[in-house]
Amino acid sequence: MSESADLVVVGAGPAGMAAAATALDGGLRVVLVDAGAAPGGQFWRHPPDHARQALPTAGLHHGLRTYRSLRATLSAHERTGRLTLLLDHHVWTTAREEDGFAVHAVDRSRAPEERAVVLRAPALLVATGAYDRQLPFPGWDLPGVLTAGGLQALLKGGGAVAGRRVVLGGTGPFLLPVAAALAARGAEVLAVCEAAAPSAWLRHPVPLLRNPAKWVEATRYAATLARHRVPLRTRTAIIAAEGAAQGAAEEGEGEAEKGVGRGAGRVAVVRTASLGADGSPLPGTERRIEADTVGVGWGFVPQLDLLLTLGCGLADAGDGTMAAAVDDGQRTRVPGLYTAGETCGVGGAALAVAEGRVAAVSVLTDLRPSGRPNPRRLAAERRAVAGHRAFARAMARAHPLPPAWSAWLTDDTPVCRCEEVTAGAVRSARADGPALDHRQVKQLTRAGMGWCQGRMCGPAVHCLVTRDQPYAPAERLIATPVTLGALADPVTLGALAAPGEPASDPT
Repeated sequence: MSESADLVVVGAGPAGMAAAATALDGGLRVVLVDAGAAPGGQFWRHPPDHARQALPTAGLHHGLRTYRSLRATLSAHERTGRLTLLLDHHVWTTAREEDGFAVHAVDRSRAPEERAVVLRAPALLVATGAYDRQLPFPGWDLPGVLTAGGLQALLKGGGAVAGRRVVLGGTGPFLLPVAAALAARGAEVLAVCEAAAPSAWLRHPVPLLRNPAKWVEATRYAATLARHRVPLRTRTAIIAAEGAAQGAAEEGEGEAEKGVGRGAGRVAVVRTASLGADGSPLPGTERRIEADTVGVGWGFVPQLDLLLTLGCGLADAGDGTMAAAVDDGQRTRVPGLYTAGETCGVGGAALAVAEGRVAAVSVLTDLRPSGRPNPRRLAAERRAVAGHRAFARAMARAHPLPPAWSAWLTDDTPVCRCEEVTAGAVRSARADGPALDHRQVKQLTRAGMGWCQGRMCGPAVHCLVTRDQPYAPAERLIATPVTLGALADPVTLGALAAPGEPASDPT
């Protein structure tokens, strides 16, 4: 299938929905494509339509008034034919063409059937969001250890509580809504371990004072945690997890002998410790907590795969990662390419919505120079972007990665779980190589060459090698797993053929 429009928006989260709605209201024909089964992205993730009534989701979502307004706008334009909404479509690469962009996707809406799709437009807006940043620790590869975002996704998408006795750790305000939601749904949240100190916010009070809604939200979470008696331990980190016994041999040969008996290998004990000023564990402060589930989150990493292949420039996001570099209209340095939301640096849904609207106004202005956007509305959206960005920068300074977090790693701790590369191997690559960044470590150790292509281990490997530069992901021509059948589809081959050349015969 091949389809053309004025604008292709990749990602139907807050930024993508806001951008599409604004562009549609301005008269453009838009294709909005997303890998999910419904618009909303991770922030407004909902259960499938057939299960929505049966699953409890009260209290899990914020900003639903904005979501419903955007959804209504999109639905109205979809009925008129101006919007093409493509869900369950996985975009695996993008390419520049003479008159715009080609977006290559795989339609998986009728799995296991797959169909190649090529979308073309003179303007492309990428709003692919971000994903959980992880720091390894001994035992992080045990069953029962998840990302904080994964725990929340299970709650929002399936109403599922991952465990009965849960310990959360990492840094940043995101830990609070996850803990509150788990506790409200019956899980015993034994501790929330925040690596930073609350006093860090006192050094950056202005952005916090200018965002009173953040105070209200934090107060609500604090009340929920207090009601469920969930302890919040600051300057504390999860430094290890230990698994349960692999089954009792005396109970018989069967499953216990194979190590798959009840509780086999699953996390059973979490070890925490207070942190010193540099983030290293303080001797004598270690605690052992019996738990069956661990959720860990150290912030997020912008999802830049599609932007990097197109030559988008990067800038320091201020939180240890690189993000897309844009002007005040959300334009990248590539003509016709725009981006909004977490790809420009993690800052939350309200910021993403404002950036999406600003980006759409830029698209309208660039495609239709005679159009005159409402200057007051545009100025208000840009002020909102500036205010939310200032808060995001303050949050990054108040919740940094502990500089000495690697002190809790043993040499046999796996860092790259796909390729089973240990911390000791990475340290050796740095000392003996010497490897200067995660790309060189990949060449020497295979870290980042597995199924996730470095998305899970890349930031940690980078931190183990250098602390002077923010993490920039490696360029990946293929952004998501795609089958050979989809690559060999005549639609894909025709789109990838050089101008004037016939498509290759897949046989």
